[in-house]
Amino acid sequence: MNLLAIDTSSDFCSVAASRGEALFARHERAGQRHAERILDMVDQVLVEARLQFAQIQGIAYGAGPGSFTGLRIAAGVTQGLALARGIGVVGIGTLLAVAEEAAEEAAGSRIIACLDAHKGEVYHAAYRRAGDGWEEVSAPGVYRPEAVPLVPGESWIGCGDGFAAYRELLAARLGGCVSAIRPEAAPTARAVLKLAIPRFAAGEAKDAAAAVPEYLRDKVALKTSER
Repeated sequence: MNLLAIDTSSDFCSVAASRGEALFARHERAGQRHAERILDMVDQVLVEARLQFAQIQGIAYGAGPGSFTGLRIAAGVTQGLALARGIGVVGIGTLLAVAEEAAEEAAGSRIIACLDAHKGEVYHAAYRRAGDGWEEVSAPGVYRPEAVPLVPGESWIGCGDGFAAYRELLAARLGGCVSAIRPEAAPTARAVLKLAIPRFAAGEAKDAAAAVPEYLRDKVALKTSER
C-alpha cells in the first residue's frame, strides 16, 4: 500500500511514506514550529517517494502520549488530509513507536519506553518482541519516576528522554533489570508507519474522525495551588 505517517508528539517533526515496500522519511527537530513545518515535510516526502497525494491509501499518526500541542497537530492534520481523500487512519502509540525505533537501531528485544511528561512524571510502557510484533508487558501510563511498574527479568533497554530527565530515580527504581539506556531514542514517523502497515493490511483502519490524541494525562495545567 501507499501510506503516509505523521508524528509531532515530541520536539521533532517527523513524516514518512511507503510506496509498496519502499519507505521514505524525514525527521527534524522543530521546536515549536511543528504546525509551520508539517505540510511542507509531507510534500517533500511525497516528492522523494514519487507519489501524488491522490495515490495515498491511508494515513497513520502518532496518537500519544506526548506534547499536548503536538498531538493535536498530528491528529488535526491527519483528519484533514484523510477527509480530503476519503481514506482511513490508524493511530499508533508513541511509546510503542519508541520501542520500534530503538529496537531497529540497537537490535533490542526488551524495551522500556519512558518519555518525560514534565511535572515530575514520565510516560512509561514496556514491550517485548514477539515474532514480527510486540507483546505489551506494561501498558502505557503516567507515573512518578520512582513508582514506574517493575518488569520481569533482565537485559531490558531503557529508551526515551525520561531516562535523561530522571536518570537517577529510574536507575534506583529499575535496578538491575536495565542493561543499557538510550535516552536519545524518540518516536519517529518511520516507526509509526512500520507499526501501522500490518494494521492497514488487516483492515483495521478507521474513519478520519477517529484520529484523536491519546493524552494519558487528563490535566493540561496545574492549578495555582498545585504549583
